[in-house]
Parts: sequence; structure tokens; C-alpha cells
Amino acid sequence: MKIGILSDTHSTIHPQLADFFAPCDQIWHAGDIGSVEVLNTLRQWKPVQAVYGNIDGIDVRRELSEYLFFEAAQAKVLLLHIGGQFHKYNTNSKLLIEQYHPTIFMCGHSHILSVRYDKNYKFLYINPGAAGNYGFHKAVTFLRFDINNGTHSNLEVFHQDR
Repeated sequence: MKIGILSDTHSTIHPQLADFFAPCDQIWHAGDIGSVEVLNTLRQWKPVQAVYGNIDGIDVRRELSEYLFFEAAQAKVLLLHIGGQFHKYNTNSKLLIEQYHPTIFMCGHSHILSVRYDKNYKFLYINPGAAGNYGFHKAVTFLRFDINNGTHSNLEVFHQDR
């Protein structure tokens, strides 16, 4: 299963996003979508797992949850917007991590791309950075990777300076 991963679109669909996500089976969005129109565009492309972020209005919040826990290709995924930095997870994230024991923990908010393995919690930490034009980030980033039998591989990063 190939997964497209992004966060912090802030109402923007990057012109190369559709092509980059074309081979993907699903799209995961870690919040700050910005508009229902962006969410609906993603849904037209692929099945979407998404959460709302702190900038999302009531229209997006009506359709999404603050966090999701789900399984994909035998990986246990915890998805939320504000999760904290690697090894500096916020209190809510720690509670959810200890409740669900994910094998993949994905969050957004920081606009900083980070993919690392947490040996303590035994999960892959993913923050895809920011896919939109709004914010302090210097590059637009989004990812795709494969999950098979709970194992991730073939991580690819789209990176474009702003």
C-alpha cells in the first residue's frame, strides 16, 4: 500500500501534489487543511484519512476529528495535528500514544519535516512539514511511502524551496 502524506496545506493545493500522489492508494493529512475545498479535492483523488488543525474552521471541524487511530496494511497509525516534536511530545500526545501504542505516529503543525524512529515508543515519527504557502517555512514538503505487513519502506520526499 502506498501512502501520500502531507500537512499544513492552509487552503493551498500545490501544483505538483496530484502527480506526486498519483501512485498512492491513500492520502493522510495531519491538519491545518484550511478549507473544505482542499479536503474535497484530496477526496476526489484518493481515500483520505485526515484530522483538523488549529487554523481549521468549523466547516472542516464538522467533517474531521481532532485525532484518528486506524490500521493500514497492519501498521497501527495515530494521526493528529499538534503532537509535539520528536521526543518532546505534548501531554495529550503522550496519553494517546500510551493508550493506542501506534507503530506510526504522524503529526503536523511545526512546518518542519521530520521522519525518525522513536526507540522508546517503538514507532516511526512523521511530521511531513508544510505543503502550503502560508507560514514561516522555507520549503514546501510532502511525502509518500509504502506500508506492507506493518513495515514501511521506499520513503520519498517532495521538497521545493519557496
